[in-house]
Amino acid sequence: MKLSRRITIATLMLACAFPAIAADQPHPKVSLKTNMGEIVIELVPEAAPVTVENFLKYVRSGHYKGTLFHRVIDGFMIQGGGYTKGLKEKPTGKPIPLEARRALEAGLKNDIGTIAMARTQDPNSASAQFFINVRDNEFLNHQILPDGDPVEFVFRGTPIVKPRAQALMATAGYTPFGRVIKGMDVVEKIKLVETGSTGGMQDVPKKDVVIESATVIK
Repeated sequence: MKLSRRITIATLMLACAFPAIAADQPHPKVSLKTNMGEIVIELVPEAAPVTVENFLKYVRSGHYKGTLFHRVIDGFMIQGGGYTKGLKEKPTGKPIPLEARRALEAGLKNDIGTIAMARTQDPNSASAQFFINVRDNEFLNHQILPDGDPVEFVFRGTPIVKPRAQALMATAGYTPFGRVIKGMDVVEKIKLVETGSTGGMQDVPKKDVVIESATVIK
């Protein structure tokens, strides 16, 4: 309970620290121009304010230019924003706190066409990498657990029982923070590219799928 409270307080402090999004643009739009076409994303700051501003920071800094969709899984998602050609990892800023529960409570889920932050097993490790869901990925959404320790919850469709600490990690979820409003056909093309294993990574497109530019648009 104390850990949960500390994370909540940290999230609120970060939300206050980030500059406010312009009142005349409540739902910022970002254009991702790739070598396979343009994808336009509408961001939803009321669902994940820290995540949205973090993403916009990387967009405005030019971080995404030249990065790849380096992990593509048909029937799951397409992931990018972290590597350039040759799978060279780009440096990033500090990770941000998870906002998956807030997004869920705002009605934004990891449904087809939504964009969400990628992360490691640490729920509070997202930085620049993101993914676009190419199906409804219910298991990526935050789950609110009942009281008790151990606790029963559903993991990828299967009810299981785990110690509460493990259950909290497994059900933390991934933060969705926007939706594709144009170019879903491009997403569909990307998800079908041929993939393989390269440099110890799996599901890597055999031909580079490059983000040529990422810009905030009106």
